[in-house]
Amino acid sequence: MSRRQTTLATKPGDVSQKWHVVDAEGVPLGRLAAEVAQVLMGKHRPDYTPHVDTGEHVIVTNGSKVAMTGRKAEQRLKMRYTEYPGGLKTRTYGQVREQDPESLISDAVRRMMPKNRLSRVMLKKLRVVAGAEHTFAGHKPQTLKV
Repeated sequence: MSRRQTTLATKPGDVSQKWHVVDAEGVPLGRLAAEVAQVLMGKHRPDYTPHVDTGEHVIVTNGSKVAMTGRKAEQRLKMRYTEYPGGLKTRTYGQVREQDPESLISDAVRRMMPKNRLSRVMLKKLRVVAGAEHTFAGHKPQTLKV
């Protein structure tokens, strides 16, 4: 008689979500986004299931002090279109980091997530703060090393 092995499939109600805090000061943007995306998806957990949200909450502090290697701060451009003729607006990554660091980090993390409906749910668990202080201390976040 042969023994059958079954694969463990996590159910949505079985997932316990922790909170993590990451200090972005001096960390390159891509490395930070890759680590945060792994935690948001839940790939760091042994009970990871692709079709279930097994990820955890992440708070990124010091978003305005995130590092960029090389000359990316001056050369890379973030573009948007206003839907009017000739309405292409461009800013360098350095300008975005000064004016709106939350969008810079959340866009980098979003692009590293899978392109499906579940990732939009996972991204709601990302909080980016420009300074060192955050208001989520009540959740007792654990420090995540990047």
